[in-house]
Formats: sequence, C-alpha cells, structure tokens
Amino acid sequence: MKREHFSSRLGFILITAACSIGLGNIWRFPYVTGKYGGASFVIFYLFFLVILGLPIVVMEFAVGRASQRSTALSFNILEPKGTKWHWFKYVTIIGNYLLMMFYTVISGWLLYYFGEMVKGRFQGLTSSEVANVFSGLLGNPTAMIVCSFVITFVSFGICTIGLQKGVERVTKIMMSLLFCLLIVLAVRSVLLPNAEIGLRYYLYPDFGTIQKIGVPECIFAACYCTYNFHKWLFLIAEIERGHYVPFI
Repeated sequence: MKREHFSSRLGFILITAACSIGLGNIWRFPYVTGKYGGASFVIFYLFFLVILGLPIVVMEFAVGRASQRSTALSFNILEPKGTKWHWFKYVTIIGNYLLMMFYTVISGWLLYYFGEMVKGRFQGLTSSEVANVFSGLLGNPTAMIVCSFVITFVSFGICTIGLQKGVERVTKIMMSLLFCLLIVLAVRSVLLPNAEIGLRYYLYPDFGTIQKIGVPECIFAACYCTYNFHKWLFLIAEIERGHYVPFI
C-alpha cells in the first residue's frame, strides 16, 4: 500500500491549525486574557510562544518528518544505537489515548449543543438557564455516550477514506468555515456597546493585575495557552502530522 502524504502545503497548515486552534485558544484564551490583565498577559503569551511553543513544534515536526513513522515507531527509527529513546514511545501512546478520551467527550458535548441550538432551545435563555442545560447534560450519561460514539464513528469514517480525500479535504472545509465564523464574531464584538473599553483593556498592558494575582500563576497560564500544555507532556501532536510530510 502506497504511503500517503499531504497533497498541498495549505492542507498541512490547516490540519496543524485545526489541532492547535482548539478550546484553549477560542474558548479559554479570551477569558484568561481578561482575568490576567489583558495586553500584559498577551505579552507573556507571545514571549512563551517564541521561546517554548515554536521550538517544541519544530522538534516534533522534525521527529515525524525524518522518521516517516508515527509516534509509536519514530523513536525506534531515529535513536542512536544502544540508547533507550524508544521507551518514550509508550508515554506518547498513552498520551494519545488520554487525548482521545478528552476530545471525544468534549466533541460529544458540542454535538449535543449544536442539536439543541438547531431546535431553538437556547432562544431567550439567560446565562444561568444555559448553565442548567449543561448540568442536565452531565446528569444524562446516555446522551453523552451516544454523542461521543457518534463523534468517534464519524471520525473513524473520515480516516478510513484516507489522508488526502478524507482528513485533508474535510479539514479544509471546516477550517474555512471556522475562519469565516471568527471574522463574523470579531466584527460583531467591535460593534457591541462599549466595545472600545474592551479593546483598550486588551491592547494596553495592566501589570498591576498580574501583581495582584501573582506572577507565577500568570506565567503558568501563559505557558498553558501557548501550546496546549498537556500536549507538551506527551510530544505527540506534531509528530503524528510531521510523518505525513515528505522527507526531502
């Protein structure tokens, strides 16, 4: 069976973005930025993005691309003779399972919420009433299991189609829609009443807030947002994508 690679640079970039631009960036980043002083937190975030996030991404890509194997075999291929780097693959395999446990459940929640939104259930509800909807979901294990299984089967179905015709094609469509949605949300945000106050808070540093909360806590929050800190622990995400990039 001929090994597949990404059909284009755009596909590779969008798939990488699809993994990186997740809950941590869209849902968590805005309120964490507000909590830790707006622009002052963004400065910390950009600093750690350069000194931590970028080197780790490059390292993971290098391992995957040079070995042309998944995380389960890449260290066996690249390790110097007599070393034990291949032991690390067991950590990455466990990491894959843990990440899938997390994302299938969260994606199941999103699927449930999408269905409820289509039915108009959230129309006119207050924030506390919306929170009660989520509490009701948590108290309904059957709904969560069904939604998680649907997500799992759909994901497996896309993967069985192949990298180029399945994963890459679907990602191009979904990331394009996400990009359009973010533009709509950004425009809507700046048109809200008192939007200039929020923009000022976001663009002008407030180091006093960081001092009140504590610098170590702010640094950890910035590190977490920089590159989904839990993925650093397993070094798996970019290795998996990197080994589908041709090694030239």
